[in-house]
Amino acid sequence: MLLKRLVPTEHYYAHDDWDRRTENVDLTFTTDAIDALADFAFRVNQSTQNIGARRLHTILEKVLEEISFHAPDPSVVKLEVTANYVRDKLAKIAEDEDLSRFIL
Repeated sequence: MLLKRLVPTEHYYAHDDWDRRTENVDLTFTTDAIDALADFAFRVNQSTQNIGARRLHTILEKVLEEISFHAPDPSVVKLEVTANYVRDKLAKIAEDEDLSRFIL
């Protein structure tokens, strides 16, 4: 699969990163994590209704759900989202097409 990454100046995860910094959490994404997010969104769009970038937004929300709603340990001020973390958070949804249709 040919992959071309388009990252605008004001991309979503940069905005989300800013929100985390206001909570004293420095959240970063590795390049392979961004690739994993895009790949997962692409595959789900291919197997279900193609809703484009809205799917990517929903997937990102799902991946960051635990970080967003469960405050990290106060001693942890820097978090890095990796491809393994993305795959771990989306594993159950990826296995079940009906679940991915419902949740994503």
